[in-house]
Amino acid sequence: MSNIYQELFGDLPGPEYWNKKMETIKDAELKKLNNKLLKAQIRYLLKNSLFYHKKLKEAGISANSIKTIDDLEKIPFTTKNELRESMDESPPLGLHVAVPMDKIIRIHSSSGTTGKPTFQCLTNHDKEMWIELVSRALWTHGVRPGDIVAFGFSLPLFVGGLPLKDAFENIGATFLPIGTGMSERLLTLAKTLNANVLAATPSYVLYLSEFAKEKMSMDLSELRIQKIVGGAEPGLSIPAIRNKIQSEWSAGAVEGMGNADAAPIIFSECPWQNGMHFVGQGIILPELIDPESGESIEFIEGAKGELVYTTLNREATPVLRFRTGDHVTVWTEECECGRTGFRIRCMGRTDDMLKVKGVKLWPSAVRDVVASFIPKTTGNIQIIVPRNMPSFALQNLTVEVEYADEVDKKDLLKLKTEIEKALEMNLFVNIEVKLVPSGTLPRFETKAKLIRKE
Repeated sequence: MSNIYQELFGDLPGPEYWNKKMETIKDAELKKLNNKLLKAQIRYLLKNSLFYHKKLKEAGISANSIKTIDDLEKIPFTTKNELRESMDESPPLGLHVAVPMDKIIRIHSSSGTTGKPTFQCLTNHDKEMWIELVSRALWTHGVRPGDIVAFGFSLPLFVGGLPLKDAFENIGATFLPIGTGMSERLLTLAKTLNANVLAATPSYVLYLSEFAKEKMSMDLSELRIQKIVGGAEPGLSIPAIRNKIQSEWSAGAVEGMGNADAAPIIFSECPWQNGMHFVGQGIILPELIDPESGESIEFIEGAKGELVYTTLNREATPVLRFRTGDHVTVWTEECECGRTGFRIRCMGRTDDMLKVKGVKLWPSAVRDVVASFIPKTTGNIQIIVPRNMPSFALQNLTVEVEYADEVDKKDLLKLKTEIEKALEMNLFVNIEVKLVPSGTLPRFETKAKLIRKE
């Protein structure tokens, strides 16, 4: 066990895995299982989903067309817009829903930040599948029975709300259902009830650090937070942001990633912090594709592409080859924890990507470079984009960067120049930096909005 693992997380009680059979399954055995589940899911959709019955028939696919996961490329992709059109054609839930309303026990909704929100429906069976999957993810994070969780993610409708509550309780942890928008209550209850786990977006974790100090005169050492579970944005994939959080909270921080239309958490980082493990074996079938051509990419060391999900053994709202828009880098080398699922880091989403003079640019990459100047900067940024200019046709870019209170104003020009040079060197784009005082830029309780249109 490495020193950093021991220092941040200590000894984790109980078995190392929630579901050892699935989390350490070999590739050949997993492929055999996926072949069986995929064929069953295709037959189920042809029979029960009007949307997929039509879509598969138009593609010339019958129940016998898909024999193994190697045949998956025969199936056309499903997009978010198609699900929205399905809802418009047969409101409120859509033609893709594969069960009658009386079998649906819960309905979640996506945020709708990039268009009309879609609904995710659960049967009792689907709920149990999600509980199993998210329990694996939280156990991978290092959550254990007896942990007390201060929950700072949104609870209403969000797939990262109630499903995480179900899984925390399934593990045996104590759940404090606080949610967003009540920062003083969250910190007060965390202190009073000795919470040792904080679950929130990295942006909100950073916001809570400032809130505790500036609004409550509270030192974070008064809390017992030992583990921070982050997600919903790529903040913890940025080394400087992770280091800042871990330093301020004296706690270990790990991240997870899911997709509203597939499952709440599909990838989960273990305390070794070597990327997020795929933990959806037997529940989600992932693919990697070239985002422009749609061609499949093998999951090998260093591969980059867009994630695509097919749900397995889902009843209410299954999806086939659903394009997530999430762009990731893959690692396949063995992790010290022993899990066999490949690992990823997320670079960003298609919807967030900018193109400046033809060069692709992820907002998270800009934040990464700026965060490397902590403690001279706070790490908070806003990328300024002209409101009427398409994000793929930008000629110039400005980023507002908060400088720390400790920086002498006579050194601001030097700092501005250093950041601009670092951005050009790392991202191959000339970006104008506008330095603003600490506390100027907005803070976020949900995922950070790094782009501001003007």
